[in-house]
Amino acid sequence: MLAYTEQAKPTVELLKEFLAGNPTYAGEKLIFSGVGHRDVYNISAPFLDRGERVIAGRVEDRDKESSEVMFFVERQGKWVPRNGAPVFALQDPFFTFIGEELVFGGVEVYFDGDDPHYVTSWRTVFYRGYSIDDLVPFAKGPLTMKDIRLIQRDNGRIGVFTRPMMVDGARALIGYTEIDSLDGLTEEAINEAHMLRQQFLPDEWGGANEAHLLKGGLIGVLGHIAWMEEFNIRHYYPMVFAFNPEDYRYTPIKLIATRAMFPDGPAKRADLQDVIFSGGIVRHEDGTASLYTGVSDAEAHAIRIPDPFLEYES
Repeated sequence: MLAYTEQAKPTVELLKEFLAGNPTYAGEKLIFSGVGHRDVYNISAPFLDRGERVIAGRVEDRDKESSEVMFFVERQGKWVPRNGAPVFALQDPFFTFIGEELVFGGVEVYFDGDDPHYVTSWRTVFYRGYSIDDLVPFAKGPLTMKDIRLIQRDNGRIGVFTRPMMVDGARALIGYTEIDSLDGLTEEAINEAHMLRQQFLPDEWGGANEAHLLKGGLIGVLGHIAWMEEFNIRHYYPMVFAFNPEDYRYTPIKLIATRAMFPDGPAKRADLQDVIFSGGIVRHEDGTASLYTGVSDAEAHAIRIPDPFLEYES
């Protein structure tokens, strides 16, 4: 019998619970080339496109916020841009499959016309197609909303996780709604999502990064939870929880990795050193899973961990 959450816990308490298990697994940096001196981070998990493993990654100069999303394939241990693949002026790519269609998305960022470093707003945008070569735009989320993610349920309906900001005094909350088809992915439908109000404290925040259909009809959510200390120092942790779309109940958040489990490396800024941004997870038959992450807004890493969704399927 699953335990469902009744009250949000502080991230520091979740961290203590995770570290009490003495996790010993270690991550590794993924090597990207063919992008000059730019960084590649906030990657997706690998997925198959025309029979080839592909990773989507955020490509960006260390001192800038404007970025591109490119598609990479592995060649002799390095990830290189796929020849002829489209390039999008987006951040933080993600994907899912709805039916036989690939649904790809990212964050579209708007800058001040007089100051190219000043971000004025952003939104999640969506593309669809049968491969990355024929993706076409089909939907946009509301302004200032990141972390909108889709999943197709066994009954054919499409679950939609949302992430509105500044809801009833909270910095951000995760929401959930359902649509009948991709044509129903509208701003109105997204704004009508039911809020999961007991996940984050009012001064903390998080979001869904990827959704997995689990045995028994539950949805396993890979996400992130974050808090900010004095001088705007950010702390981001990969987390998971299980969501029941029949009654909108959800299990307590569980952390699955920390920055210390990955190799030392640079950060985009000093306040981003302790940032792990969940990109995606690949489950394996041996009870483990590979987590793909952005690290410190400067690098992309992967780590093999115990499959965090297994306990929700027992």
